[in-house]
Amino acid sequence: MIRELGRGRESYKRRAWADAYQALSRADKMVPLAVEDLELLAMSAYLIARDDEYLGALERAYDAYLVGGENKPAIRCAFWLGLRLLFRGETGRATGWLGRGRRLVEYEEDDCVEEGYLLLPIVDQHLDAGDWETAYATAGNAAEIGNRFGEMDLVAIARHLQGRVLIQQGQVAKGLALLDEAMLAVAAGDRSPLVTGLIYCSVIDACQQVYAVDRAREWTSALARWCEEQPEMVSFTGKCLVHRAEIMQLHGAWPAALAEARRGCERFEKGIDPQRPGSAFYQLAEIHRLQGEFAAAEAAYRSASTLGIEPQPGLALLRVAQRRVEIAAAAIRRVVNATTDPMQLARLLPAYVEIMLDAGEIEDARSACHELAEIAGRFDTGVLGAIAAHAQGTVELAEGNAQAALGSLRRALQVWQKVDAPYMAARTRQLVGLACRALADEEGASLELDAARALFEQLGARPDLERLASVAKGPPSAHPHGLTPRELQVLRLVATGKSNKIIAAELFLSVRTVDRHVSNIFTKLNVPSRATATAYAYEHKLI
Repeated sequence: MIRELGRGRESYKRRAWADAYQALSRADKMVPLAVEDLELLAMSAYLIARDDEYLGALERAYDAYLVGGENKPAIRCAFWLGLRLLFRGETGRATGWLGRGRRLVEYEEDDCVEEGYLLLPIVDQHLDAGDWETAYATAGNAAEIGNRFGEMDLVAIARHLQGRVLIQQGQVAKGLALLDEAMLAVAAGDRSPLVTGLIYCSVIDACQQVYAVDRAREWTSALARWCEEQPEMVSFTGKCLVHRAEIMQLHGAWPAALAEARRGCERFEKGIDPQRPGSAFYQLAEIHRLQGEFAAAEAAYRSASTLGIEPQPGLALLRVAQRRVEIAAAAIRRVVNATTDPMQLARLLPAYVEIMLDAGEIEDARSACHELAEIAGRFDTGVLGAIAAHAQGTVELAEGNAQAALGSLRRALQVWQKVDAPYMAARTRQLVGLACRALADEEGASLELDAARALFEQLGARPDLERLASVAKGPPSAHPHGLTPRELQVLRLVATGKSNKIIAAELFLSVRTVDRHVSNIFTKLNVPSRATATAYAYEHKLI
């Protein structure tokens, strides 16, 4: 027993978490562990993703501390039990453990640092209720208690929560500064492994939400190094793989991003890491969709959904690529109408604009574009503004205002080039080319479309290459007619004499949607009938 216990303690010091867990577990079976070693066993279990064993060891430690009359360490055990159960969605048990901790604090005659830890779940409650001022003040109280007792783990958690509160209030620069402060503390390596992992993941999530691309990349690289230093660690590594895949996708390293996403999925499928696997499947689906591997994308989106991750907007964009626009429009409307959080909306609205334009719903697209611009005005870190400018340029082009579209699109393009986002740069350059063509600048259009084509080929973006070939192959028109690519497609079919019903069947649209496209065509071209629309198309070489 003594040898196994010594081995477990030594492995824990070396951060060999699996070895520590196994040795301490064997020692525990011989003779029940002392309370301090139970905490080592609990932490080792957590870090190798043995969640039930973590909770069980921590409960035993709580009981042992109470029996020994040591209330303060018992309070800490109650806090960590409550927090983990909250993360698991077991609100009833979590509330019970946190209540036990608060009751023990009331029995303490003097102030104690544990009181600060118990303020942290209250911060989250205020955040969920949208009470930003109280959340910020409560986190500040926790940080003050941590500073007073020299408890730097508590200070780091509280400061990072204050940063997240400020971001939610739209004070992005100040919020990111507090997140940076917390990250410097954990990157120094003297915080506990549990606190370090939690803050890494939370800060990177916050950076991703507000599209703070440079910070997300920097802290994800730091998280990856921290994980690599502990090869036996399981917790936090799956999340790190997903973040790495997201960043690699943005920067155009799609094969590497695919590999990282697959690793995250395989960890779940092999039972290595059962925690939060849905995001890995969603990221895998996104890359498959962009590469034109639609069956694989469909399967991965379904896996993400099964594991509790909303598969939108990716699944709706997949439906558009499959020419099932009506299904895409219904799905994206459903999720947008059910979403109130502005940062979640910022993630959905660009796809909403694209799908509504493809469905001929220009008014809906314009309204969503305005909402996206308002969100960007509150939370912009550069990239979100570029997303909003790209959406605005797309709508302006669809409305026939090519000159205005050029201004919006070029603003977006500057950002995509600055942050090295080749896919978004290619999509923007394609739209710039179409705007140039609408303004009779065929040479400019050719340059932009060729540049977009080269980027799509480099990335392996097959659906975008096909779409580009479709919009670029037609003869140029000197008239800024304002028709969307879908409306041009419908007009060409109208010109062949096909009815709306036949057009709907060929394009996998509803008859109602085709009716709307035809009506939009008549309005934009200022023609009264199918015959005059056909004549216009031939006269202006749209066919």
